[in-house]
Parts: sequence; structure tokens; C-alpha cells
Amino acid sequence: MRTKAATPDESASTASTVIADRYTVLDALATSVAVVDLRSRVTHLNAAFEDLLGISRRILMGTKLVNYFVEADLLAQSIDAARNNAFTVTRFEATVQRDLSTLGTPVHIIVSRLEEVDHVMVEMLPVEKQLRQEREERLVDQAMANKELIRGLAHEIKNPLGGIRGAAQLLEMDLENKALHEYTQVIIHEADRLQTLVDRLLAPHRRPHVVADMNIHEVCERVRSVLLAEYPDGLHIQRDYDFSIPEFQGDKEQLIQAVLNIAQNAAQAMADLVQRKKAALTFKTRVARQTTVGKVRYKLALELHVIDNGPGVPDAIKDRLFYPLVSGRDGGTGLGLTLAQTFVQQHQGWIECNSEPGQTDFRILIPLS
Repeated sequence: MRTKAATPDESASTASTVIADRYTVLDALATSVAVVDLRSRVTHLNAAFEDLLGISRRILMGTKLVNYFVEADLLAQSIDAARNNAFTVTRFEATVQRDLSTLGTPVHIIVSRLEEVDHVMVEMLPVEKQLRQEREERLVDQAMANKELIRGLAHEIKNPLGGIRGAAQLLEMDLENKALHEYTQVIIHEADRLQTLVDRLLAPHRRPHVVADMNIHEVCERVRSVLLAEYPDGLHIQRDYDFSIPEFQGDKEQLIQAVLNIAQNAAQAMADLVQRKKAALTFKTRVARQTTVGKVRYKLALELHVIDNGPGVPDAIKDRLFYPLVSGRDGGTGLGLTLAQTFVQQHQGWIECNSEPGQTDFRILIPLS
């Protein structure tokens, strides 16, 4: 029995289906990706590219990719060069623009030649996102270096501190002039204060990491109860929870302390608003997909936002907010946020802060899978 040969249109249709099926996995990526053919027409795109342009896949399919870029000629040349084997991969900066009536989005473009001779993949990473990832990687390295430095200094300070206190006590016993005891007491009290500071610096490394199944909303509710007891009037606490977030393995007490440190800092920064009964604090939980934390990509992560309507973080300390002994408040030790970051890092997570007058958002990101 003879089989009927496929027509050119049928062959093209079959090839397109194979290509589409092959690249369906790209929908799992957070990066915007499009695959184009010989005529630079889109044969496949992922959900992230739909979100980037704000146009549905049905409309984008079959259109020319270069039409959505300010640098259309540069992109066209890069696609042709990749197709002609001039290079395997090229990178450059460009601007995605839906149409002339909308603002463009700066992106980092990666053009790659695929196994199919007639197809090229164009990957688009928003510059803002790329810069955030680079900044996060840099801050992770800095945090690790700071942690080792602080541990070393704390141990070096602790040993002579005990000797200073002991010597002051012995000196006080030998002093016949009781009026001079005031000076030895100053030495003893200051030594005790420094000892307390050193103990707080070493606390995260001394306490064992107790891991068990936990729910992030139990953490939020515990912190909320503490704050309401401390600020019974003048502080309004809102909850915006995603109850679909699954339980995960973590140290509940550490995370309570981390969130409490952030929330208490926020409440203290809003002291004037608390007095006027206009202070607002929001706990917001969400799920983040295909996100990067500390140079590692995770399929699923927990997002906890602690948002306040205070005056914002002073510009002078924004870049050093999580460094030890950095505080924007008179009388502050500058250890609360440092300890919070350390506790979250012990869960392979990270804390970042976006702040402007009227809204400060501390975002805690913890991998789930």
C-alpha cells in the first residue's frame, strides 16, 4: 500500500509543531525567550516574553521580532550573523518597546544559534533584573567576608575584655580612697556593655540551627502579637497572606527573630506616625517562581514582605544597611538587621530592601524547592 507524500505546507506545519513542542520547556524560565525563523518571524515564545511586552502569545506568533525593538537593525544583523554561523552567541544592550505610545524597557540581549539551521534563539534579560542579580551576588560575597571578620574581631575582643574587667575589680579592692571607686566602676560597666555587644555578634554562630516543618504565617502572627503588645495604640498591622504557600523546613525561632528585628526597626522609625496613630505595617506573603538567590536558581521560593509607611531609610546608609554596627537611629546598636540577614542566610535565603519616603519594603526570599 502506497502512502501519500506530504505536501510542502504539511511538512512546514509538521516542522513548526515539532519546534513548538521542543521549546515548550522554555515556559518554565523566568527569562524572556523567543525563537525566530529565516524571516525573523516568531515561531515560539515563552510566557515571560508575553509578560515583558504585555501582548498575548496568539498575537505575537508569526510577527517579526525586530518590530518590538528600538535597535531593530542591530537585532536583525545579529540574527542573520548567528544563522550564517558568524558566531555561536552574541550579547548586546537593546530596548524592547511594544509601540511608539509606550515607554521602552532596557534589556540585555543574548542571540544564540540553534541546532536547527533555520532557527535562532533570542534571550532577553531586563537590565534592572540583571543589575539586581549582580548586586545580590556582590552583597552575598561581602556578607560572607563581613561575617568572618566580625567573628574574628569578636573573639579577639572578648579575651582581653575579661582581663580588663578582672583587673578593674582587683584595683577597686586595693583602693583606699573610696571616691576613686567611681572610676573603676566605669571601667567595669563599660567592659560589661562591650561583652554584651560581643555576645550579640557571636549569637548566630553559637545557637544550634534547629530545623523542623514550619509555616511562615505562624512566624508572622507571632511577630504581630509581640508588636501589638509593644504598640497597643497607634500602629495598624495589615495582613496580606497567600495561604497556598506550603510548609517548609526551617528554624522557626530564628525566622521569628529575623522578622521581629525588621518589624521593630520599622516601628521605631515610625515613632512620629505612631504618636499620630497613622503608622501602618503590612506583612505580605507570596510565591516566587524561577528566582535566583545567592547565585543559585530555584523553581519555587517564599517571599515575605514587611512594608511600612515610614520616612524611609536614610540615603547615607542604604548601601550598608545590613552591615554590623550601622544604624540610622540614635541609640541603635546596628545589629538587628545584621542578625536578621544572618538568620535568613542560614536558610539559604536573602533579605533586600527597597526604600523611599512613605514606603519601605523589606523582602525576605527563602527557597522552597
